[in-house]
Amino acid sequence: MPPSRALAPPPSPHRRSLVLGAMAAAAAPMAWAQSAADAPVRLVVPFTPGTGIDLIARQIAQPLSERLKRPFFVDNKAGASGIIGTQEVVRATPDGTTLLVSVNTLVMNMALYPKQGFNPLTDLAPVAQTSWGQLLLVTSVPSRIDTLKGLIERAKARPGALNYGSPGAGTPHHLAMELLKNRARISLTHISYRGTAPAVTDLLAGQIDAMFLPIHVALQHVKAGKLKALAISSDTAHPLLPEVPSLGSLHLGNLNVDMWYGVFAPAGTPSAFIERLNTELREVLASPTVARSFETQGMTPAHSSPDAFQKLVASDARRWAELIKAQGITAE
Repeated sequence: MPPSRALAPPPSPHRRSLVLGAMAAAAAPMAWAQSAADAPVRLVVPFTPGTGIDLIARQIAQPLSERLKRPFFVDNKAGASGIIGTQEVVRATPDGTTLLVSVNTLVMNMALYPKQGFNPLTDLAPVAQTSWGQLLLVTSVPSRIDTLKGLIERAKARPGALNYGSPGAGTPHHLAMELLKNRARISLTHISYRGTAPAVTDLLAGQIDAMFLPIHVALQHVKAGKLKALAISSDTAHPLLPEVPSLGSLHLGNLNVDMWYGVFAPAGTPSAFIERLNTELREVLASPTVARSFETQGMTPAHSSPDAFQKLVASDARRWAELIKAQGITAE
């Protein structure tokens, strides 16, 4: 007869709990990944509804929902020149469920708010650029300034007498004028407002003389003859206003102050998700419907790889930091 073998004693309750715990821990990443892949995606817009960034986020949300088979929704978190909403994304779990839709204000803030608590270049992962936005240099009718040359001559003749508005210190509207002042060696007085709407109201009334405005904000007033468009921020004319010259016509170096827009994820977000979203965004931005909606608002669809977008963002951060230092600009 074969020798008898003693049966192994049943595992103790303590050992059984350890084994079950290890199995649960091993399965957790798979369950988490599956849960994250199906969860809704929040597109955080760090500015108020109705802005160019908000328009972009709402235009890409629905097609991304359809293509990725999961909900994408816009969440406006305005405040502190975009810092509040951006900070929320930086602190979010990097699982692809929270994204940021932003503009180059993101890197302008780096030099203006050095204590904002995060670094966009290291704490965010670029996903893709979505578009370029053009700025128009406009003047009020009461100012009686009809040309870019006339503005420069008036500013040189009476330094500081002309004033210009912006929706706040450090905004693209503000820094675009500061760049023009720096290159043309002219002086205009900055009047800072809490938002674009009150600044435009005063501009129309002649309380301020000039301002840089996004095309989609200025166009209706230009067409109605209530504002005069002197120049566009791009290197070439824009189809919506082909008669308006570019700032480059001054031949004072690089005066292109177009705004880039794009999508970011928290640092540490899986590269596979970023690459997939980048690919889907390329297809979405190529859609005639999306392209048309952008263009009617004065924005040009533009797609880039995550790496190319990262280089653009880093280069822009250096450019605006140098200007802010040279002009002695503060956030106050």
